[in-house]
Amino acid sequence: MLKSLRIQNFALIDHLELSFNSGYTVITGETGSGKSILLGALNLILGERADFSVIGPSSDKAIVEADFELSQYILEDFFKENDLDYANQTFIRREINVNGKSRAFINDTPVSLTILKELTSLLVNIHSQYNTLELKSKVYQLETVDTLANLNSTRNEFSRRYKILLDKKSEIETLKNSLAKSLQQKDYNKFQLEELEILNLDQTNFVEIELDLKKAENSEEIIGAFTSVSEVIDGDHKVTDQIRSLLTSIERIRNVDGNLNNLYERINSVLIELKDISSEANNSIDFTELNPGKIAALTDSLNRYLHVLKKHNFNNQEDLIQYRNSLEFDLLDSEVAQNQINKLEIEWDLLNKDLHKDALILHNDRDKAVESISSELQNSLDELKLPQTKLEFKLSLRDELNQFGKTDVNILFSANVGVEAIPIEKAASGGELSRVMLALQKMISERKLLPTVLFDEIDTGVSGEVAQKIGSLLQKMGDHFQLIAISHLPQVAAKAKHHMKVEKSILGDRTISKVHVLAENEKVEEVARLMSGEQITKAALETAKALMN
Repeated sequence: MLKSLRIQNFALIDHLELSFNSGYTVITGETGSGKSILLGALNLILGERADFSVIGPSSDKAIVEADFELSQYILEDFFKENDLDYANQTFIRREINVNGKSRAFINDTPVSLTILKELTSLLVNIHSQYNTLELKSKVYQLETVDTLANLNSTRNEFSRRYKILLDKKSEIETLKNSLAKSLQQKDYNKFQLEELEILNLDQTNFVEIELDLKKAENSEEIIGAFTSVSEVIDGDHKVTDQIRSLLTSIERIRNVDGNLNNLYERINSVLIELKDISSEANNSIDFTELNPGKIAALTDSLNRYLHVLKKHNFNNQEDLIQYRNSLEFDLLDSEVAQNQINKLEIEWDLLNKDLHKDALILHNDRDKAVESISSELQNSLDELKLPQTKLEFKLSLRDELNQFGKTDVNILFSANVGVEAIPIEKAASGGELSRVMLALQKMISERKLLPTVLFDEIDTGVSGEVAQKIGSLLQKMGDHFQLIAISHLPQVAAKAKHHMKVEKSILGDRTISKVHVLAENEKVEEVARLMSGEQITKAALETAKALMN
C-alpha cells in the first residue's frame, strides 16, 4: 500500500508531501491545476522514462519519493534475489538532473529502472480510459480467468512443474551435446587432460611457487640485506653498545626529571627492539639457502604452468581447474553418459504425459467457470449502464504445452446490439473498455489481494446515473484494497472515503500547484463546486450532501 508521496522541484510543485490511507481516495481539481503532475511524479516512481523538462527552477534536480507498506505481500525473495535490504516499510526514490542523469533507489540502494519497474509493478497499477493494454494481453486475459475461477494456486503449481520439464529438457540437450563433442574429440581431450594432470593443480599453488622462485633467485641479495641489519646492530661498531653507554650516562639522574625518565624508558625499549631485530635477521640468514637445484626445479614447474595457461588463454589456476573438470566430464565413458541421457528422457516423458493430463483438467475447470464469470461480469456491466455491451470468454484447447497449460483464451467484445463480437485486443479503446476493466478489477478485488490501483479519469465521457454507478463501484472496491481515482465528476468524488484537491495559484512571479487533504465540510464544498462551478449554490451544497450520504 502507498503510504506517502513526496515531490520536490517537479513541474509546478516546489515541495509537496502527501499521506495516503487505505480505502477509496479521490483527487479532484480544475483542468490544468496539476492533477497530471501528480500522475507524472508517480510514474517516475514506477520506473517510467524521465522527462527532464519537468525539473523546476528552484534547483538543478527533481526528486520524487514514496513509502510503501509491504507486509501484506510476499516479496522477501525478490529483495534477496536482487541483493536489496527488505523492510515492511520500503522507501523508493527517483532523482532526475538537468544534466540528463536519472537515478533510482530502493531503501537507499541504487537500482536499475528494470529492477524498479519489476518491484513497483507488483505495488501499483494505473488504469486510464486510454490505457487498456493489459486487457488486450493474452497472458492477462488467462490470468483473469484463473483469478476469477479461483484457479491461481493450481496454475502456479502447474507452472512450477512445467519449469522442471523445461529444465530437464535443457539438461538432456546439454548432455547430448557434451557426449557428441566428447566422442569427436576424445583423443585430443585425453591429451589435454594428461597435460593438466601433470601440473597436479589441486595440490600445487603456483602463486606460492612464483614467490618462492623470486626468493630463491634473489637469495644472495636477501642474505646480504639480513647481514647488513645484523652488523649495524651488533657488528664491530654496533649500535647497541652506544645505546647502552647512553643509558648508563643518564640512569643516575633520570629519576630527577620526569621527561628524562620517559626518554630513558623509550631508549631502553629501542634497545630491546634492536636486539630482537638482530636476532630475527640472524635466524633469517640461517633459513635462506643458496640452492641452484631448487631454482631450476621451481623454474621448470612454473614454466610448464605458464605455458599451459597461455596455451588455453586463461588468467589463473582456477580457470585451469574448471577446464580440467570439464575435460574429465567430456571423457566420461560414452555408455555411462548415454545411460544417463536415457534415464532423463524417461523421466521427461513421464512428466510430459502427466502435465498434458493436468493441463486438460485445468482447461476443463476453466471452461466450466467462464460461463458464470461472464454472467457475473455482465451484471457488473449492467450496473455501469452498459447493458448492451457483451463480453464473452472463449476458450480453446491446443496441442502444445506452455507454462499456463494448453488453453488459448479469446475475449470477444461487442459494444452494441447487432454488432458482431470481435477479439477485445482488436477493439478500439474508449469509455466502454474502461468500464469493462473497472468491472473486472472489481471482481478480481473480491477474490485476491490487489496492489494499489489508480484510475486516471476512467469516468471521462460519462455523467448522470452512469457516474453514480461508477462512484458506488469504486466505493465497494475500496473496501478490498487501496484505490485512488483522479476524477472530475461529483458523483464519483462523493463516494470517496478520502478527498484530495489540487489547486493552482500564483506566488510572486511563479505559478505553483498544491494539494490539500479536505476535511468533511470541505469535501461537501468541493463536490458542490464540481456540480455548480466556482459559484457554489445552496442547492448544490444540499445535493452534494445527499450524494455523499
